Amino acid sequence: MALRKVVRIDEEKCDGCGECVTSCAEGAIAVIDGKARLVSETYCDGLGACLGHCPQDAITVEEREAAGFDEAETQKHLARLSGQAAHPAPLPPAAAHHHQCPGSMARSLGSRAGAASAQTAGPVASELINWPVQLTLVPPGAPYLRGADILLVADCVPFALPDFHQRFLRGKPVVIGCPKLDQPESYITKLAGIVRAARPKSLTVIHMEVPCCSGLTRIAEHALAEAESGIPLTDITIGIRGDLLAA
Repeated sequence: MALRKVVRIDEEKCDGCGECVTSCAEGAIAVIDGKARLVSETYCDGLGACLGHCPQDAITVEEREAAGFDEAETQKHLARLSGQAAHPAPLPPAAAHHHQCPGSMARSLGSRAGAASAQTAGPVASELINWPVQLTLVPPGAPYLRGADILLVADCVPFALPDFHQRFLRGKPVVIGCPKLDQPESYITKLAGIVRAARPKSLTVIHMEVPCCSGLTRIAEHALAEAESGIPLTDITIGIRGDLLAA
């Protein structure tokens, strides 16, 4: 044991979004029982690269008595994680969330300056090429899914993104869902079935910037792992004011 810097996670603030898991290069953090937890002090180098990736500011670095950082053991740990790539880390179950998600905080967005200038003179044609669109209802063997570039879209996205049809939907089948209100496990099973049956060319996930919505990307990752598919996965984030934040 030695006095050194180690990551500390405040479970009261943590909402289990998992952003810190992917930002920790040493694999020292995992989501367990819906909360981010330090797997082992020996895997944590104390540099705090995960701090800026926590939407809830639940992670700090504190100086305390702790086991020393063991680089050799950390490499072994990372190798084990790599070997388990076909079985991604557990998702935080939507049904077990009793806390208030920060992304659902009520707010008034108001009008956007210059928005009127972007309006067209007449009706805009729909680019939707399939029905139904809700993931639970879409049949895995639907012909429009075969060999396609499938969009997996959070159901709030088309409301926030004014040119969703023209920017993303044209020529692509779409399935929608909500990782916060629906059951992730059933989505994973259904999406994996679609990937097996349709053998799509690619899968693009489009979700909102709020922490809960990023769960849709993890659902896609789990589904591709379950289907043992190596198709390209693209992750796109939309701001609540309709801005393209990451792609």
